[in-house]
Amino acid sequence: MSRSAGSSRRLHTMWTSFAAGYHRRSSAVLRISVGILFLWFGGLKFTPAMSPAEDIAVHAMSVMTFHAVPPDVSRPLLATMEVAIGLGLVTGVLLRLALAVFFVHMLGVFSTLVLLPDDAWSTVPLVPTMEGQYIIKNIVLIAACLAVATTSAASAAGPVPTITPAPTQEPGTEEAPLTAGTAAR
Repeated sequence: MSRSAGSSRRLHTMWTSFAAGYHRRSSAVLRISVGILFLWFGGLKFTPAMSPAEDIAVHAMSVMTFHAVPPDVSRPLLATMEVAIGLGLVTGVLLRLALAVFFVHMLGVFSTLVLLPDDAWSTVPLVPTMEGQYIIKNIVLIAACLAVATTSAASAAGPVPTITPAPTQEPGTEEAPLTAGTAAR
C-alpha cells in the first residue's frame, strides 16, 4: 500500500467518524447556535442604539400595533422576547414554547418586508436594502429551527415503526377478498 493511499484511508476514516458523531448531535448544534444568536442580538436591544436592527424592528412593531406600543416600550419587549427565545434554545428548557415564540417572532419579522417596503426594499420586491437583507437571511434560522422542531417531535414520538412488505403470494393462490360481514378464514 502506498503512503498516499494510507493517508487517504486514514483521512476518510477520520471524516466518517466525525460525520457520524456530528450527525447525532446536529440538531443540538443548530439549536444552541440559533440560541446564542438570539441571546446576543436580543441582549443588544436592551441598550438603545446598540442593535443595527433596532430602528426597523421598533418601527415595524409600532406599525403592527397601530402605534399603540411606543418605541421605549417595544425595544425592551423585543429584547426580552429574543433573549427568552435564546435561553430556551440554548438550554432546551421549555423548548416547544421557545420554538413557538420563535416562529411567531419570525412571522412578525418577515411581515416587515410587506409593512415597511421603503425600509426593506431598494427596488420592490427584488433588491433589498441592508435591513431587508438582514430580514431575509432569517430564512436560514427558520430552516434551522424547523430541523430542531421536527427532530424534537420525532424523538418525542419514539422510534419510527418500520413497514415490512406483505408476503407475496404465488399466482393462483389468491384468497377471496373480505367483504363487510365476512370473517377471515
